[in-house]
Amino acid sequence: MSHMDASASYVAAVVTLYLEMPDTPIRVSASDQWLARHFYQDGVPLELIETALLLGSLRRLIRPADAPRLSPIRSLAYFRPVFEELQENPAPENYREYLRLKLRQAAKALPADA
Repeated sequence: MSHMDASASYVAAVVTLYLEMPDTPIRVSASDQWLARHFYQDGVPLELIETALLLGSLRRLIRPADAPRLSPIRSLAYFRPVFEELQENPAPENYREYLRLKLRQAAKALPADA
């Protein structure tokens, strides 16, 4: 696979993961694609990207019931602090699977109007 193919595949994977998260847009912006390419150039593993997206999304969903509603996520950059947090403090081995499960459970528990 050429470098361009690998880059395009990586960016597509990041974009797909991002769009699958709750409260994200239905399509990505040019700045989202730029950031995904930047992650590729920096060698950020897709596993770290997915873990950060899951963790950031889960943190939004498990806020106290009386907390004000958060506005929708408008950019992949929203998750950047979580990426940086996980680069400094890597997650345990099976953490991604745990986060996937918790996110599914939290999404099911949301009120219908959320």
